[in-house]
Amino acid sequence: MSRGETLSKKNGNSIWVVIPCYNVSSHIKEVIEAIGSNVSGVVVVNDSSTDATLSVLQSLKTSKKIHILSNEVNMGVGGATKRGFEYASHQGANVIVKLDGDGQMDPSLIDELVAPIIEGRADYTKGNRFLNTDQVLSMPKIRLIGNICLSFLTKLSSGYWEIFDPNNGFIAINAKALHLIPLAKIDNRYFFESDMLFRLHLARAVVQDVPIPTKYGSEVSGLSEARAVFEFGFKHHRNFFKRILIEYYLRDFNLGSLQLPLGLGLGSFGGIYGIVNFLHYNSLNLVTPSGTQVLVAMCLLSGLQLILNFFNFDISNAPQKPISSRTNSHRM
Repeated sequence: MSRGETLSKKNGNSIWVVIPCYNVSSHIKEVIEAIGSNVSGVVVVNDSSTDATLSVLQSLKTSKKIHILSNEVNMGVGGATKRGFEYASHQGANVIVKLDGDGQMDPSLIDELVAPIIEGRADYTKGNRFLNTDQVLSMPKIRLIGNICLSFLTKLSSGYWEIFDPNNGFIAINAKALHLIPLAKIDNRYFFESDMLFRLHLARAVVQDVPIPTKYGSEVSGLSEARAVFEFGFKHHRNFFKRILIEYYLRDFNLGSLQLPLGLGLGSFGGIYGIVNFLHYNSLNLVTPSGTQVLVAMCLLSGLQLILNFFNFDISNAPQKPISSRTNSHRM
């Protein structure tokens, strides 16, 4: 008996797998057949595929464990996943796993992915391909660089500074945490995983990375990490300021609430004051007075130090107590 199956039976958990599918007829059969017996149900969401995906799925529906949903209009990977999440939740799932249908994710790793949730150590887990250095070096360089950039942007916008590989779609969530997230507000396309992290932080959910091996086969990814860095930039920018406003000014007012505006204010004043005076004295063929230079330097350094202190505070402000161990929670 596998670790996941043992934990599931011991704690009475019902694990369901959601598989969003779009033109994966050559991979989906192998993916479904590789799912272990510890899974109570499999929800396959055919997202208006134009190939033989639906026919393959119908030929596989020999077990009551397999549930097939079809979208008449393509909703995107996020939209299809959200529909699957809602269906699995209504079926009584305690833990829901999202597994892609293109074969890039190994179903045998579901046990490892759900273990922190079943053991009460996390509300949400996600795969991380970067924890094994040897495997990372085998990753295509453009994906490696793109993932590093996207990871930093996601840290800023979500507040989960300890996580990496944000667009890894191999994820699992506790149903209690799922109920606190407004799924309708989460992105329907490839920004889905990053948007989930943003909403999870607002719900103060505990997120944990789980190491998974890098796997690249004949499948073609629909997302270019290098392109996504630019496409996702605005959305990360929006989520960052929204998170700061909610967590540091609407819900609470703490040391970080003072450090960020003071740092930005001093830094901006020092920069503008320094440029104006430099241009003024330069037009007069004079050297900027030393007192002005010292004032500008002090403002810039003090502003930088306050901003760095804010981010240090933000890093230490990560959620520590899983939602499953709390008595009162509110949807965010």
